[in-house]
Amino acid sequence: MVKLPAIHIGKLSLLLSILVWLALLFVDLVRLFGIINEMDSGISDEITWILEILFFFTLYGFYSYSIGKNIQSDFLNLLWRAASTGIFASGVALLIELFYLSMGESKLASEPFLKNFFYHVNFALTAVFLISSALLWKHLILYQKNKPVVKQWQAFEFAMLGSMFFVFFNKNNFDYSFLFGMVILLVISAVLSGNLKWIPYLTFKEKWKSLLFLFIILICTGYLFRRLLAYSEAETYQVNLTDNLFLVALFGFIFIYALFSFLVTLFNLPTSSVFEQKLTEAINFQRLSQSIQPEENEEQVLDILLDSCMSASYSDGAWIEMNPEEQVVGINQLRFLDEPTKQELWELIKNQKSATDWNSENSPELLQPVPLKLEHPRYESALLVPLVINKSTIGRMVLFKEVRDGFNKEMVNIISTFVRQACIAVENHRLLNQAIQNERYQEELKIAQRVQKALLPAKLDHPDSFEICAYSNAADEVGGDYYDTYKLDENRYVLIIGDVSGKGTSAAFHMSQMKGVFHSLIQLNLSPAQFMIKANSALSKCLERNHFITASIFLINIAEQKICHSRAGHVPTLFYQAKEAKSEFMLFDGLGLGILRNKQYENHVQERTFTYEAGDILVLITDGIVEAKNQKGHQFGFERIRSLVEIHHTKSPREIQNHLIDSLHAFVGGDGMIDDDYSMMVVKFQSISS
Repeated sequence: MVKLPAIHIGKLSLLLSILVWLALLFVDLVRLFGIINEMDSGISDEITWILEILFFFTLYGFYSYSIGKNIQSDFLNLLWRAASTGIFASGVALLIELFYLSMGESKLASEPFLKNFFYHVNFALTAVFLISSALLWKHLILYQKNKPVVKQWQAFEFAMLGSMFFVFFNKNNFDYSFLFGMVILLVISAVLSGNLKWIPYLTFKEKWKSLLFLFIILICTGYLFRRLLAYSEAETYQVNLTDNLFLVALFGFIFIYALFSFLVTLFNLPTSSVFEQKLTEAINFQRLSQSIQPEENEEQVLDILLDSCMSASYSDGAWIEMNPEEQVVGINQLRFLDEPTKQELWELIKNQKSATDWNSENSPELLQPVPLKLEHPRYESALLVPLVINKSTIGRMVLFKEVRDGFNKEMVNIISTFVRQACIAVENHRLLNQAIQNERYQEELKIAQRVQKALLPAKLDHPDSFEICAYSNAADEVGGDYYDTYKLDENRYVLIIGDVSGKGTSAAFHMSQMKGVFHSLIQLNLSPAQFMIKANSALSKCLERNHFITASIFLINIAEQKICHSRAGHVPTLFYQAKEAKSEFMLFDGLGLGILRNKQYENHVQERTFTYEAGDILVLITDGIVEAKNQKGHQFGFERIRSLVEIHHTKSPREIQNHLIDSLHAFVGGDGMIDDDYSMMVVKFQSISS
């Protein structure tokens, strides 16, 4: 089979635009030849207009593809592209004008074919400048776009599309309809030109460069428009290409937006330094927010805090120190101060009454930053800032300036914001460590529930010696639950159930990863404990740092009537023993997959083996069932599950499952909606395998 070459839209549009321009030139030259030789060329004006419109379309297609493919958020680059195109088009037009001035009244200066050729060159370059600049303006206008702005731009594009075909309506006459259409397009252009949200994001240096580029664009637009008027007044061209509503409207749009941008940028120059400072503060705040990561430690978070606060207040020196009872090593940081100077400054601070009152405050959550005046040879003002976590002061930050009263209200407010965010980061870091150590991850994070039903098995593998059924249901919020079965051989079957943490599509994605890991590893004939170790290793490489999976896995040997079980932080499984008529939840250690991402995870995996008999029941559940609450805020709990299974143990797994689900909805009451995902698997053993 012959493979067709790929079509490059940009190159094809450029080739078509060149061919259309050559056709336009040829048609006008043929018409001119006929007039000179008193012959009827047979080419109507409409042919020229159609070719002109096709030229506009192909140029628009080329630049729309080229700019859209290579567009960047560099505003100066966009302005330079427009300015450089304008310089080239204006330069060629100026050279042509100088050429005719130098020819004077010579015969070559009055040569109609040469004039017509240069006329078409000017027309093409002017169209290139206007259309490319309009598309560049589009990306500036739609920066931080919203629905009204998008609709305004779409209305402008439809209006410009109509202006292309306006020539068929007014036959290139400068009449009232032309003026009316021009006014409408200029009004839309002026409305669009108010979208200048990109300008404040320029630095002081970038604003000066943008003023230069915008000035060049304005000069080029003005000069090319002057040339357009000159061509409009000439009578040597049979069909005037430049006396066109589309081109004139584009001139107005390019000039108005460039003028608005120039003036707004000029008036924004005095506030550039203030905005840059605010932008720096926003970046620092973002850095503090992003520091809430498992791999970050408190020292790194407070290091970012200290740098951010010094930058926001233009401080000349600072330090952070933690309370001795915090027992955090290495977090006594100095900036532009040595230890003797620090001790000297602290002696001056702690002897002041406001600092003494500040230290004796019994309600740390009420502590506010305190500005102080210092009698020191170098530093004349200080700011004492508390670090408070969960109504407890964990340390303090002290900033110094070499001027008196150096900390104004605005500085204090932004420093307070930074400190609060940093304290949140430190608190979350501590909570995360505590969750890893105490296996409380599943209690602090919501279990996801948006499940891709297609990933759950349509048929559960099982022999005649036991019955099995499963059920999964998602609540209103997104999340993910998982269960599956696998037949190893005639005597061994594997069951697994799990929860995926996180929200949205990421939960469903991680659920699919868990399914892939299960089907890959289970074929290696691993024990349940080894399966958990291998699964943790595999998932640690693909799970996001703030995601984990809890799971329970059972290896059932029907020949020996034994079950080998391992648990990775999952809800305990209920085991009902028919012979003794009692049930218990199988509790033993196990850490969720992806929480601990090194070889130490092996120390948190346990494996237990137990036997079963006919009539025994396994009920595997997720925590959405246990934690379901009624209207009084009471949880469904483990004991209700145990009681229901003991009452209905003689029934089939499907009936037991239905009783559990019905009781759950009756307990919740109201509209019967459960706040979280819930899933279960019910297994009932029938008899000893032969």
